[in-house]
Amino acid sequence: MQGFSKANTLNLIIDIGNNSAKYYLFSGNQIVLHSRRANDSFGILKEWNNEFNIKKAIVSSVIGLSDAIKAEFEVLDCPIIWFDSRTSTPLTIKYRTPETLGSDRLAAAVGAWDRAPGNNLLIIDSGSAITFDFVDHNGNYLGGNIAPGIKMRLKALHDYTACLPNIEKDGEVPYIGYNTETAIRSGVISGICHEIEGYIEDFKEKYGNVFVFLTGGDEKTLINHIKSRIFADKYLVAKGLNRILQEHSNE
Repeated sequence: MQGFSKANTLNLIIDIGNNSAKYYLFSGNQIVLHSRRANDSFGILKEWNNEFNIKKAIVSSVIGLSDAIKAEFEVLDCPIIWFDSRTSTPLTIKYRTPETLGSDRLAAAVGAWDRAPGNNLLIIDSGSAITFDFVDHNGNYLGGNIAPGIKMRLKALHDYTACLPNIEKDGEVPYIGYNTETAIRSGVISGICHEIEGYIEDFKEKYGNVFVFLTGGDEKTLINHIKSRIFADKYLVAKGLNRILQEHSNE
């Protein structure tokens, strides 16, 4: 990577999800290295700690972390922020139960605010679940909605019916399914896209101009099927966590 050397001072971002853990090294605002591992395997921490000059780290997790798992992070020779809704951010949280708010949802909102401050923001994160979160132009995180993601919908159609197969999300998505496989895939993916379009239309009708961000593991699957103007950024959560880490470093 141009302009990057192992002597650079780096931020380590760790985003632990339902199915995997994602690791990022930032030099300033730029991602210089990233990796995806199982969410119960942390050997990369020792590898990167020995190889790179990591100044500080932040950990976001949507799963509970036991003391034994937290002990895995002791190999890091730097301060660690355990991110949750109590961690200060550029946003004001208006969610009524902030202790139940997923850290990935809040981090994505911060990432979007960092890119488009002073605007109404709708952040759509499409992973195991699809979340729709809203930040107003004053920086108030108002909350959002949660719906099943692509794989969850595909699996539900198989698990709760007698004959429908469990199909992969990747493949043809015709306007009208021409066999059972494409009927299921198109029904799920097109249905989600209509759902997204409906949210965008409703939020714009209520709030006027709204910047829409799409992120998450299924961002690439959905983006080409959405007609509205939308900003796709698969690293929005990581960028939000890096912004939070930078702010805490200046305190």
